[in-house]
Amino acid sequence: MRVVLICILLAGGAGATAQTPLQKQNELLFQQLQEIHGLSADEMRDIRAIFTQSNVMGQGNPAVTQHPVTPQECAAMLQKQSVKYGDSQFERICGGKYMAPLFKPKTTTAEHAKACIDQFEFPNIPCVYPVVWVKAREAAQICEAEGKRLCDAHEWEGACAGSLQPPDYIVDLVKGQEPEIAIHQMRIAHNLAEQGSKTWSYGPEYRQGVCATGSSKTPGCPGGNWQLCGSNTYPAGDFPACHSSSGVYDLNGNAAEHMNLPLNEQQMASRGSKELGYTEMKGSWFIFDTYRPHEDWCRWRAPFWHGTRVMATNSHANYHLGFRCCKTLAPTSSPVPVGGLLRQKRVPPSAP
Repeated sequence: MRVVLICILLAGGAGATAQTPLQKQNELLFQQLQEIHGLSADEMRDIRAIFTQSNVMGQGNPAVTQHPVTPQECAAMLQKQSVKYGDSQFERICGGKYMAPLFKPKTTTAEHAKACIDQFEFPNIPCVYPVVWVKAREAAQICEAEGKRLCDAHEWEGACAGSLQPPDYIVDLVKGQEPEIAIHQMRIAHNLAEQGSKTWSYGPEYRQGVCATGSSKTPGCPGGNWQLCGSNTYPAGDFPACHSSSGVYDLNGNAAEHMNLPLNEQQMASRGSKELGYTEMKGSWFIFDTYRPHEDWCRWRAPFWHGTRVMATNSHANYHLGFRCCKTLAPTSSPVPVGGLLRQKRVPPSAP
C-alpha cells in the first residue's frame, strides 16, 4: 500500500457523525479498517458492536493523549526512507494484508506455514495508532469478527524470535493445581528453559531507540485511569528497524499485547479452542527506554498480572495495552512433536 494512499485515508472521515471525540476517532478507524483490510459489512457491523459496548476502547483518551508522532509525519518519514510495507508472498500465503507466516525456518518454509500473525498491532495498518483500553475478551471477539483469532503465547514468541517452536504448555505442572499457581510454575519452567538464548525482535541484545519506546507517560498518571493516563503511542510501523526476521513489527514497544495462555490443549486457540485459556501480556510499551519494570525478550513470559480467563467479562484493559491477531491456515491435527505440549518436565519449587 502506497504511503500516499495512507495519507489520503488518514485525512478522511470528515463526514463522521460521532458525537464525542472518542467516537469520532473510532469512526475514522472503522473507515480505515474497511478500506485497507476489505472487511465486509457484516464484519464491520460486528466490530462496531464490540466497540459500542465499551466506553473507553480506542486509540486513547483524546483529552489527555499526546502522541509523539502524527500519522502524517509517519507517512512522510516512510516515504522519505522509501519504506513500503506489505509483502506479496505473505499476502498470498496468509490471504490478507499485513500478515506474516509463522514457521520454523530450519525445518520448513513460509509456504508450509499453518498460521499467520498480524505484522502490526490492531488495527494492523501502518501509520495508524494501535487500539488500547481493550479487554482480552474484546480482543478475542474482534479477532473473531475479522475471521482471525487471538494468538497463543508461543505463536507471538515465535514471531518475535523468528522461529515458531512447538507449544510448551507443560501439563504435568498444571494437574491438581489452582490456575494461578500452575501458571506461575509453567512460567518458571519456560523462562528457565529459554533464558540462555535471549533475543529481541531486532537482535540478540536490548537496544534503545530501535523501537517505539521513547515516548513519555502522562504526568500524574497512576496507571489504569482513563481520565489521567494518555495512550502516548507511536503510529504503527514508525520504527522500520523494529521488526523480527519473521517480518513482524512493533513486538517490542508501542503497546503491550494480550495473548492467550492455555493450560491444556483444549484451551489452545491455535487448535480451534473457543473457550481459550488465561491472559498473558507480551512485549513492552511506549516508555520502555526510560522505565523498564520487567523483561521484554521474545520468549519471556510475564507474571500473572491482572490475570483472568481471556473470555472473562472483567478481563483487564489499560492505556498501554493492545493486541494483534493470528489466523489459522490449515487444521493442526498432527501429533505434537517431542518437547511440545505434553512434555514432562519437573522444576524444583525453589527455582528462581
